[in-house]
Amino acid sequence: MNNNIKCLQTEDIEINCSPSFQKKSHSNFWKSLHLIWENFVKKLLADPSELQVWQKVDRHGNIYWQAYDPATGKSFSSGSETDVSMWIEQLYRY
Repeated sequence: MNNNIKCLQTEDIEINCSPSFQKKSHSNFWKSLHLIWENFVKKLLADPSELQVWQKVDRHGNIYWQAYDPATGKSFSSGSETDVSMWIEQLYRY
């Protein structure tokens, strides 16, 4: 029995990444970093007692809206921006 074992050196390994893949990855990284920074600044500057409304995307790609009123502790979620607007109007009508 002949055991031929070869240890790969880093020079032996060639990684082929197309330039377009590298650009997309680089671009996605900076976009993600920008979104994280933007959300951080928004949270930092937001008045914690103000009504908060934001848009989210679930894992299936569906867009929905969420609203939270810290003064009352009430929250609402809907796939319709109109529904959220109506909830806010009802919340502050009385």
